[in-house]
Amino acid sequence: MRSATITRNTAETQISVTINLDGTGQYDNQTGVGFFDHMLDQLSRHSLIDMTIRAVGDYHIDDHHTVEDTGIALGQAFVQAVGDKKGINRYGSCLLPMDDALVRTALDISARPFLVFNLDMPTQKIGGFDTEL
Repeated sequence: MRSATITRNTAETQISVTINLDGTGQYDNQTGVGFFDHMLDQLSRHSLIDMTIRAVGDYHIDDHHTVEDTGIALGQAFVQAVGDKKGINRYGSCLLPMDDALVRTALDISARPFLVFNLDMPTQKIGGFDTEL
């Protein structure tokens, strides 16, 4: 089974991420950041990756540390679960209309990080979630 559990503890956060790449899309994500939980739930549901995340952060300062450290731990879990990448297609892409957005994603699992992010944000927050995160 391609799965992993990562624990990340810093001065600002305590994070636990468990994923199963060969799952059914079951999720139980509790980061304390509502919209972020929603996005993680959607990732799990639509990718069929089972995901359990627990995060506690310094919310009295802001959500930044919690979102960032959860992202780091989730990325580490993916790397561990994928392992030697045997049977994985290196490239993939998707054009997805959802709600009031059209999202285009092209992904290369190559271990060479790179991001192009072209997005106009008409508002600074979605609920209580800072859109800059």
